[in-house]
Amino acid sequence: MKKYLKIIVSLVLLFLIYFGITTFRRLELISGFSAKSVASCHFIANRSLENIEESDNDFDVIRWASNEINESEKFAAATVFGLKKRKAIYRTELGATLIDDNFDVNKPYEIPKRTKSKKNYLPFPYGDAEPNDTVFANVDYTKLNEAVANAFDVEEDNIKRTRSVLVIYKDKIIAEKYANGLTKNSILLGWSMTKSITGTLFGILQKQGNFDIYKPAPIPEWQNDDRKNITTNDLLHMNSGLEWDEHYDRICDATEMLFHDEDMSRSQLLKPAVFKPNTHWNYSSGTTNLLSGILRKQFKTHQEYLDFWYSALIDKIGMHSMIVETDMAGNYVGSSYAWATTRDWSKLGLLYLHKGNWNGEQLFNTSWEKYVSTPTNTSNGKYGAHFWLNADGFYPDAPRDMYSCNGFNGQKVFIIPSKDLVIVRLGLTGDSKFDFNGLLKGVVGSVKKE
Repeated sequence: MKKYLKIIVSLVLLFLIYFGITTFRRLELISGFSAKSVASCHFIANRSLENIEESDNDFDVIRWASNEINESEKFAAATVFGLKKRKAIYRTELGATLIDDNFDVNKPYEIPKRTKSKKNYLPFPYGDAEPNDTVFANVDYTKLNEAVANAFDVEEDNIKRTRSVLVIYKDKIIAEKYANGLTKNSILLGWSMTKSITGTLFGILQKQGNFDIYKPAPIPEWQNDDRKNITTNDLLHMNSGLEWDEHYDRICDATEMLFHDEDMSRSQLLKPAVFKPNTHWNYSSGTTNLLSGILRKQFKTHQEYLDFWYSALIDKIGMHSMIVETDMAGNYVGSSYAWATTRDWSKLGLLYLHKGNWNGEQLFNTSWEKYVSTPTNTSNGKYGAHFWLNADGFYPDAPRDMYSCNGFNGQKVFIIPSKDLVIVRLGLTGDSKFDFNGLLKGVVGSVKKE
């Protein structure tokens, strides 16, 4: 009997050790994701806890979290089975920030200065007024509307989980649809579409003559080893050769950065080189946050860094609903945390469709559009410079010149120069569950040659 008891005790101990190694650490990531998501969705997008738990947080192990919102102190907190409590605070214009126990919530902080376009009286996309009704003779609206309607769930299916689809042709909205409970004013998270915002800022700096992407990245810590040869161009192409693991089905470098690191701009900076630059493509959110840190160092003050993202791009093209959130160290989380309405997300696509010209003002050189949409030589035609490409025919029924901003769970802004189209789809399902090729085929096929 004692022998069997010892075996049982040993098995229980082994199980507890295994649980501690494989799961207990994971609980902190789950509660961190949940607290951050609840704080952002509630205080930025003005959604209820019930709605958030049934939508943004309704997947995989994130469902395990128990959440609470403190309205007066503007924070959200989450635990998993009563363990590993995490907290995310909300600050006006900085969004929600997941904090640790060492973070001083009473420390003064700066916020970006926002300015609305003086031309906001103009119709969309160059102002806030409703767009003019336009009917194109070469658009099959029946086919177009069928393609858009098919992107949404019927009744309570909850399979496609599309939140919005917007189709713009020749600067005019030709189709627009939202899921129940959402409207053109609903603010939604773009996840990694934020990377394209970060990358664009380097194109703007380049045009201003304030930065050369082809020079070695200005990082003092790299100057005494092989990393000194990595250029900003390599970073923009995700082609630096630096070590990085980004697989969200497990604890990885990306999840550690997003849900633990105080200064996300240093997460990739500290990694060793495992390949020579420009020889090995490796998608890395850490690389984009490193670029955000490089941007920060181009300005004399933190206030100038905060303002630049909005004055040079976001507010410049009227994306006034957009909020880019910061980490605990005050860096914009350029990899993942930009929020905006569907219409405002489309404006980034329109800016590229017009090769950097926004209503007569050239924000970046026309060559920059070609730069971001040209395949990185080690990505097999699927990636350019902080934009995804269709050069490899990943979407077989879409034009090969199409490129896009992509984000987790199927956030997409498709830019199709040959068709003069921008197509936005925001939702809660990615390529494995949603037929993006079908949506693109239907929309593109509805626009005939003039």
